[in-house]
Amino acid sequence: MRFSGRVAVVTGAGSGIGQATSVLLADEGAVVVGSDINAAGLEKTTAMVDEGSVFQPVESDVRSRDACHDLVASVVADHGRLDVLCNIAGVARGHRVGEVDQEVWDLIFGVNVEGVFWMSQAALPHLESSNGCIVNMASNAGLMGQAYTVPYCASKGAVIQITKAMAMETMKAGVRINAIAPGGVETNLAASFGFPDGPDMELMGRYMGMRGMAQADDIASAVAYLASDEAHRIHGAVLSIDAGLTAG
Repeated sequence: MRFSGRVAVVTGAGSGIGQATSVLLADEGAVVVGSDINAAGLEKTTAMVDEGSVFQPVESDVRSRDACHDLVASVVADHGRLDVLCNIAGVARGHRVGEVDQEVWDLIFGVNVEGVFWMSQAALPHLESSNGCIVNMASNAGLMGQAYTVPYCASKGAVIQITKAMAMETMKAGVRINAIAPGGVETNLAASFGFPDGPDMELMGRYMGMRGMAQADDIASAVAYLASDEAHRIHGAVLSIDAGLTAG
């Protein structure tokens, strides 16, 4: 019960890593407010938490600054505090550079970058008051170049720099801000990623990994660790969980 008495907001709570994180934090005692645009996914998450655990689903779109600020304000009004923000909502698409259009670019950056920033902007004053923390979901794609994923790589690189820059700006405050950079994880996001027709597998080989894909629960455990008091000395870090993919 590492999170007993604490209030957490998890974005992307309707599937994958966000769903697994919501269930874990709730079952470890947190009041979890989970946001997603996927109402059916949120219903599934609600059914997954243990009896007596608290998960409150909220339909919200992290691409909207107003929606992010309204969500945080509602949580604080209802519960009087905010201790943990997990920015996990994300989208991924595969395209050749010349095939990326404005809609794809705006979608990827809207969810992966703007959502992280707007949620963090709204939450930071409350997290500073509670000596709370932010855990952002980056990716190995933010640490290494990958063919056919330029917008996604760029967005996850931005998440890493948002994490580090916010960590520097809050160095004198009590809040902690970190990120996790997973490799491949068996989630709906990975299953729906999609590559352009006729990809050059030789180009893709070096970032496919040799130890298989992780499960959402593997990453959720790391999120919970970074959000817990056990990680009280970790600030401004990017934790790679990629089975050695980016080691060399």
